[in-house]
Amino acid sequence: MGFQESFPLWDRLQPDQQHRLIEAVGLRSVKKGTVLRDAHTPCGDLCLIRTGRLSAGLISDEGREFTLYRLFAGDLCLFCASGIIPTLRFEIIVRAETDATLWRIPKRHYQSLMAESAAVANFTNELIASRFTEVMGRIEQLMWQGLDRRVAAFLLRETEIEGSAELRITHEAIAHHLGTQREVISRLLSGFRDAGLVTMTRGRITIVNKGGLEAVRA
Repeated sequence: MGFQESFPLWDRLQPDQQHRLIEAVGLRSVKKGTVLRDAHTPCGDLCLIRTGRLSAGLISDEGREFTLYRLFAGDLCLFCASGIIPTLRFEIIVRAETDATLWRIPKRHYQSLMAESAAVANFTNELIASRFTEVMGRIEQLMWQGLDRRVAAFLLRETEIEGSAELRITHEAIAHHLGTQREVISRLLSGFRDAGLVTMTRGRITIVNKGGLEAVRA
């Protein structure tokens, strides 16, 4: 699928706007683990994901990460571009969860479209609102749900994303997503294993009792 088919408002742009946008867009390939934005890596581009997956989150002074939301093929990452949301008062880290290809849209071109097109401005505001709704949901989970429920929910969601009961993921990666320590995740997963919910080998977790995990998540 090309950029024109992937950009959510392509058909609502004027021909001259489409021409300027397609001339400005570039394609970038990134490896798993690449940091696209953090306090030390400002970026002037928005990213429209062509393939792969990104995550956006926060990082503490001690280096502990907490995933706020995740982005998939067809999603537009506003937070990759510093300054696109002038009132943003905290630092976001955007990282490639997998190898990915991204269409890069220069911030100034996108801001020009927002100024010219009510459809683009409205879409952007709705997208910002949607992302912050996701963020608030994550904060509610952090405040009110036990970690065992959050780990169970994470594992079940991963099986949906990967389309497989066998997950190639480390305890450290799960800890980063959930904003906790690897040792805590390892202890919980060992409990899940002892209860017959999962099996584990190095770098892999296999769900063997989905119903049991769903009961923990409930």
